[in-house]
Amino acid sequence: MTITTADGEMPAHLWLPPSGHGPGVLVLQEIFGVSDYIQRRCADLAALGYVVLAPEIYWRIGTLRVDESREDFLEQALALVQRVDWDAALADSVTALATLRARPEVAGGVGVAGFCFGGGLAFHVAAAAEPDVLVSYYGSALPRLLDLAPRVTAPSLHHFGTDDAYIPMHQVEAIRDAVAGPEVEFHLHPGAGHAFDNPHPVFHHPQAATSAWATTTRFLADHLPVR
Repeated sequence: MTITTADGEMPAHLWLPPSGHGPGVLVLQEIFGVSDYIQRRCADLAALGYVVLAPEIYWRIGTLRVDESREDFLEQALALVQRVDWDAALADSVTALATLRARPEVAGGVGVAGFCFGGGLAFHVAAAAEPDVLVSYYGSALPRLLDLAPRVTAPSLHHFGTDDAYIPMHQVEAIRDAVAGPEVEFHLHPGAGHAFDNPHPVFHHPQAATSAWATTTRFLADHLPVR
C-alpha cells in the first residue's frame, strides 16, 4: 500500500491479524530498512491480533533497504541513514500513525514500536502525536531527544543491552532517568549489544531477544489489549 504525504506517496506494508481487525501498531524500521527481520516482527505482532503498518521511511532518498548479505552491509546502512532528513522522517511517521488510526480494521487504540533508528523515531512520534503506547528497542537517537521526555505521556517500554557499543551505559542511564514515570518500563539486558533482537549473527543475542519479546508482548497485552 502507499501513504499519502505532503510530498508524494510513501510505500508501506500492512499486516492484518487473523480476525481482520484489532488495535494498531505502527512499526518503524532499523537503519537497514523494512528488512526481512522487521517484516517478521510485524507478522509476529499481527499474529498476536494487531493491525500492523510499516512505512518505508527511506522512500525519499531512493534506496529502501540494505542488502544484509553483503560484507559491508553495516557501512552501507550507516551511510544511508546519514542521508535521512529527520524532520521529514518524523512528519512521515506521524502521517503513517494517523493513516493507521483511520483504517477501518483498527479498533482499540494505536501504538508505535521502533527498533534502533526506529526506536528513537518512535519516541519522537510519541512526543508529537500521542499514540496509546510506545515500545522502543535501543533507540539510537534517544540521547539527543531527552528534552522531549515530558511530552511522551503514553505508557512506554524501553529495551537496551548493557554491552551496546553505540549507546554507552552512561547514556543509557541518562535515558532511564529522563523517561522514568509510573507507566514506564525500562529493561536492561545483560551482555547484549546494540540491535540484539536482529537475528543477523553480528548482532543477535538469543537470550536477550527472547526475554525482550516476551516482555514486549506482555506490555502490549496490558496497555493495548486485543479484545
